[in-house]
Amino acid sequence: MAMDFEAKKTKQRLLSELDFSSLTSQQKSIFMQRFNVSFRSLFEQLFPLYGHCYDLHYHLKILLQSLIDFQKKKRTVQIKDKSDFWFESNQNVGIAVYVDLLADDLASLIDKIPYFESLGINYLHLMPLYLAPEGNSDGGYAISDYRTVLPNLGTNKDLKDLASALHKKGIRMVLDFVFNHTSDEHRWAEAAKSGDKEYQAYYHLLNEEDAVEYNQTVREIFPQVRRGSFTHLPELNRHVWTTFNSFQWDLNYSNPAVFVAVVDEMLHLILNGCDVLRLDALAFVWKEKGTVCENLPQAHNLIKAFKTCLDIAAPHVVFKSEAIVHHDEVNKYIAADECTLSYNPLMMALLWESLATRQTHLLYQSLERSFQIPEHTNWVNYIRCHDDIGWLWDDAISDRLGINGIGHRRFLNQFYTGQYEGSFAAGVPFQENPINGDCRVCGTLASLAGVEIAIKAGDTVLLDHAIKRIRVLNGINFAMPGIPLLYQGDDLGVLNDDGYLTDPTKAEDSRWVHRKKLIQKDFVLAQDKATPQGKIAQMIREMIQIRKTNSIFAAQAFELVSLDCEHLFAFKRTSGNKILLVIANMSEHPVPLGQSLSNVIGQHSVFNLLDKNEVDLASLDSIKPLDILWLTKS
Repeated sequence: MAMDFEAKKTKQRLLSELDFSSLTSQQKSIFMQRFNVSFRSLFEQLFPLYGHCYDLHYHLKILLQSLIDFQKKKRTVQIKDKSDFWFESNQNVGIAVYVDLLADDLASLIDKIPYFESLGINYLHLMPLYLAPEGNSDGGYAISDYRTVLPNLGTNKDLKDLASALHKKGIRMVLDFVFNHTSDEHRWAEAAKSGDKEYQAYYHLLNEEDAVEYNQTVREIFPQVRRGSFTHLPELNRHVWTTFNSFQWDLNYSNPAVFVAVVDEMLHLILNGCDVLRLDALAFVWKEKGTVCENLPQAHNLIKAFKTCLDIAAPHVVFKSEAIVHHDEVNKYIAADECTLSYNPLMMALLWESLATRQTHLLYQSLERSFQIPEHTNWVNYIRCHDDIGWLWDDAISDRLGINGIGHRRFLNQFYTGQYEGSFAAGVPFQENPINGDCRVCGTLASLAGVEIAIKAGDTVLLDHAIKRIRVLNGINFAMPGIPLLYQGDDLGVLNDDGYLTDPTKAEDSRWVHRKKLIQKDFVLAQDKATPQGKIAQMIREMIQIRKTNSIFAAQAFELVSLDCEHLFAFKRTSGNKILLVIANMSEHPVPLGQSLSNVIGQHSVFNLLDKNEVDLASLDSIKPLDILWLTKS
């Protein structure tokens, strides 16, 4: 009751001080409808963070005025599909691209729209494209100016033109919202370095004693780059918090001025035409001494406050969570009042684990516990992304299965970097920890699945297995509830590119092995069905078209199906009397079925969407090597 009273009182005081003169009566009416619905939520999220700040009222006024002023600014052409739950449709298929690795710049990326259309893409994630330091910028995630496009990519107008062109074709545009940190070249950081006390309070500037104390409990993200989480600034004789790289300064959200300033930057991203904002590194945004400084309750307060600002200013935009942390924590960010969408890193990692072990126990047990999320939210499922693969499962689950977590991760790292005898993978280690030997894995889908090694060996059997692994992975990814997301080049079957080793700004970051500049030859190879690339490209296109023409892929009801076999993975989706049963064999051998599938799907004769053949379940006694079935009622 007390919170409700304070929220109402604060709301009335603020309304008397805000300037609505720039808005039309209709704009003001729409704004006030959203404001009246959402203000209490905004107040309830910000008060626990900033209630002790004597100037909170001032910051709230600045914040709300920026939301008001945003209403009068010119927007790009909007997408025609206005449905609230568009992200639940089977029409959704996404791809993540670097502008200059797929095209040359934003203007020439417009010329790729016909390719996206032909592939079936309606969700385009543009990797970071804003001003960043020259040389190493963590792939663009060290942002020097949220409001300026990298000059080699074009201008803000070019980005808006691209957004309009995409929207006219029904394609949503996704941009990164990098709100945990800025680059050390951002104007806020430059002002802090010059001695400006106001902007020094935008970051965590600590003495050595405090930095050492924090380092006792926080984990190292890039141990090959820098030990600990701080970088010493000789000019200030202070240590600045740098979770990732020394040129990426973590923002200090305990200062309400930072939250208000970053909301303003977020609104600018929306003006450029985005429909989804990917919240980068959201788990790290709040710091408390004596904790790991990840996934703290205050981080959720912050994200919910950002979301409420969206609901007031731009309710058509949704958040996508990038939380590459323990899956229990991943799920906590997914909610109608927080992140509508979320990456599914657990499923990605465990699909690769199942291919390496040819066993599905860990995949089953982990998804059974973590896959269910709130109504009207959705997963973004992927096999590969711009980043590395980390092995994120819960050790409590692996312990119950008799799997030693540390030893198993070491095995997977060795397997996927080609250090394990019999491995099919040609991956590259990333950020190997010199203390404990831990690392993550990089590589394209095709190289990790075995295409690269098979081609080098000239072995047709190995190549057949590799292409079937890619079919299994995509078959699961396109059939699971959620938005399937491709990574650039994986739709073309491209292999690892070690050209990054000759570039001093990239040589220390092995993630560039799968960040290949796509050239005409890559597209030509993918058009030739006699090449491995052509077989992969054709397979992916066919799966996408099947998904988009069958409404069962929009079904929200999902159930894991146990077939009592360690090599098989199966699940069922239902919508009314429609059923989709997916069965995948993760091994290179035929696997006998220990039970009839008739009871699972409710009839004896079914249709396999993938090969367009009728299947008599009474006579189906095994699943072929590395095969996947999409079975529906005839």
